[in-house]
Amino acid sequence: MQVPALFHLAYHVTDLDEARAFYTGMLGCAEGRSTDTWVDFDFFGHQISLHLGEPFKTTNTGRVGDHLVPMPHLGLVLPMTAWRALADRLASQGQAFVLKPQIRFAGQPGEQATMFFLDPSGNPIEVKGFAAMEGVFET
Repeated sequence: MQVPALFHLAYHVTDLDEARAFYTGMLGCAEGRSTDTWVDFDFFGHQISLHLGEPFKTTNTGRVGDHLVPMPHLGLVLPMTAWRALADRLASQGQAFVLKPQIRFAGQPGEQATMFFLDPSGNPIEVKGFAAMEGVFET
């Protein structure tokens, strides 16, 4: 019997109240446990822990197709219908995008929708969408 695996990722934010507003209000994540210095969220079925501190340094050095994207970054892969719903919600709430919602690798193995944006502390997040989740690892 194989047990489903969840990832846990902990990183720094500069303000927990701003983080709460963004991750719950903008992204729709449920808040979990917290203290005065950190807060957990259910990040689309995975656990992220946001701790007060200096966010990691990023640079736009990840070449994907014709774009340079922020590295390192947190990523999420969703089914296409969920990706479209999130992209529409973010756009309707005025979220600024590093890379606006778009399709890349059209007609190729691994065709995907993608968008990049920053949380209030500047942490980059990529969300990908796939018509068929089996396409995530196509070469």
